[in-house]
Amino acid sequence: MNAVIVFVILSVLLVAGKVLRVQVPLLQKLYLPSSIVGGLLGLALISVFGDRLPDGVVDEMRSMPGFLINVIFATLFLGGGAKKAKSFASFVLPQLTLAQIVVWGQYVVGLGLAGFLLVPAFGVSEAFGNLLEMGFEGGHGTVGGMSNAFREYNWEDGIALGYTIATIGMISGIAVGMGLVNWAYARGWVRMVRPFSKRTATERRGIHPKDARPSAGRQTVLADSVDSLAWHIAIVGLAVLIGFGILQGFKAAEIALLPDCKTRLFKGFPMFPLCMLGGALLQSGSKVLKLDLLVDRDQMTRISGAALDYLAVSAVATIQLSVVAANWKPLLIMSVAGIAWTIFAVLWFSPRLFREAWFERGIAEFGQATGVTATGLLLLRTVDPDNKTVAAASFAGKQLLHEPAMNLWVALAMVLVFTVGWLPVLLISAAMLLLWSGVAFVIIRRRRS
Repeated sequence: MNAVIVFVILSVLLVAGKVLRVQVPLLQKLYLPSSIVGGLLGLALISVFGDRLPDGVVDEMRSMPGFLINVIFATLFLGGGAKKAKSFASFVLPQLTLAQIVVWGQYVVGLGLAGFLLVPAFGVSEAFGNLLEMGFEGGHGTVGGMSNAFREYNWEDGIALGYTIATIGMISGIAVGMGLVNWAYARGWVRMVRPFSKRTATERRGIHPKDARPSAGRQTVLADSVDSLAWHIAIVGLAVLIGFGILQGFKAAEIALLPDCKTRLFKGFPMFPLCMLGGALLQSGSKVLKLDLLVDRDQMTRISGAALDYLAVSAVATIQLSVVAANWKPLLIMSVAGIAWTIFAVLWFSPRLFREAWFERGIAEFGQATGVTATGLLLLRTVDPDNKTVAAASFAGKQLLHEPAMNLWVALAMVLVFTVGWLPVLLISAAMLLLWSGVAFVIIRRRRS
């Protein structure tokens, strides 16, 4: 029964979030997703009336992100994934370099602040430093995927803190990002900006006009055999199963190879990066067997998008405000430092790394590094509405390398902080930041020669 109540509550919050966004111009100007609006509404309502809900409903809502993130990551490569950019050397490598600098810098800032300042000053967990990249670059989904790791290492407060930083990141990413867009437009760095005032009423409300509604995907199987959507959801389920099997295999192998070791690396290792690997293996296998035509990329994107909306609304609605209130000072310090680093990295490296469309490519990276991929694409669409620059192609090409590597690292980094400590993870992150900064300076030097 609780599952039905949870589904109904989340659905009502999503609808309410959309209605509010349609009716309230301020929410339209802020470009806040309906899932975040609905989640904030749910947070207010649950804070006041949560004790009137049946036992276990709120806890079940809190468990939703941990499940849904597996679905999202399983779809990443199913159906073909992102398209490659035209040239790795000229488009993808500089974009990948900027993304790596931003994300490793978030680890250095987060872990350094936590280890040297926030732990001794406020008594927070050593893993508090991981929350900056996890919440900003990773978002609500990544925090949800790490929920079991937080519980395994007895730091359940990290879930609420992670969701809070993710919410701050998404809101500030859009607000600060739009501020940077207007600033760049005023300085003449971009000329194709479509400000809020130039958007149609339906665009402001986030509604497709009746005569211009895009397709949500193509059906690949006949409905008399199996519904196409059900077929694609089942494929996602297989990818999740493969990810689950890989994780269980790793745990068994670790015990067999190191039976006397007290520290278990895969004890709290999350499943979502391995679901991504499961999807990639499934896609590769279907290609070999010439069955990949049965999977449509657009349908996978819709499944992922639906899962992300339900994930975000459940994550935000169930944030434990008591935990946030008790840690508001370190949260504020960490968030401000993270935003400052991301702004600096994007604005300093972008014009030096990119030969063309430097601001368009940089603002897309800023959006992803503070919110989610959709935030980056939203900001990119604002400055390049007709896709006339190379920004979209280089951003998509970068994702193929950046996302898998960092998703594996975010899971490993958390486990390492709990097992070997924050300082070794900080040193690894600093070394990677220096490495990619070196790559950046090589690219910059070649540009100038």
